[in-house]
Amino acid sequence: MTPQQARERFAAARVARLATIDPSGRPHLVPIVFAVDGDTVYSAVDDKPKRTTELRRLGNVRANPSVSVLVDHYDEDWSKLWWVRADGTGRVLEAGTAEAEHAITLLAERYPQQRAVGAVLAIDVARWSGWSSG
Repeated sequence: MTPQQARERFAAARVARLATIDPSGRPHLVPIVFAVDGDTVYSAVDDKPKRTTELRRLGNVRANPSVSVLVDHYDEDWSKLWWVRADGTGRVLEAGTAEAEHAITLLAERYPQQRAVGAVLAIDVARWSGWSSG
């Protein structure tokens, strides 16, 4: 799979898994919704019930910006399996900045139920990689 094919499959997926590293070096993995703009992946803190809008993933990215995001497709017909990973550098965009507002617009177009209430995570992808059985 070429990097372009990987980005296209990634961008078409509906949910991904974000991997960050906490300050003690332990991995932290969470599902996210996202939007892709070129080689940047955006995800935002939304208004679903949570204890705080200062999510652990944001603190992790501030401490160590190296992140990976994975999307995959499973099928009982294993000839249809595939996965794509985006490896890059995360940045926390504070609400109200031009880039954060752009990201929120992209996310709302993709997920009408998305209601951003906090910071936006921007991931500058350095490497798109993937595998497909077919």
